[in-house]
Amino acid sequence: MDKKTKKLLEGLLAKADEKLRAAQELMRVEAYDDAVSRAYYSAFHAAQALLLSEGLSAKTHRGVLNLFGLYFVKTGKFDKKFGRFLSNLKSDRENGDYEIFSFIDEEAMHIALEEAEAFLKEAKRYLAKYLK
Repeated sequence: MDKKTKKLLEGLLAKADEKLRAAQELMRVEAYDDAVSRAYYSAFHAAQALLLSEGLSAKTHRGVLNLFGLYFVKTGKFDKKFGRFLSNLKSDRENGDYEIFSFIDEEAMHIALEEAEAFLKEAKRYLAKYLK
């Protein structure tokens, strides 16, 4: 892996960490919709890093989800649950960001944070071989 790509991977993972920390802070002040949104973006940036490790990128959020499913879930590199996590987080983020009466409550927020934390942890584990 070239230095530029490695630097981009590191930047995407740093962004993912930053979004997860923001989600945790928003959770503390019970800003459920915004916490879920930041949790999604943590997983989204981690997924972008994973795609980059395969020389891939997507122009849309749906594209990131689809490519992650094709190149990481269907190939067995990641358990199916991580595809569900990314899909759940995307759906919850859209609900919280765009719906006037969102269904995001404290329980949904906690689930979103758990899924985002697990997704980022697994992405870092997978990408560690590229970042040495």
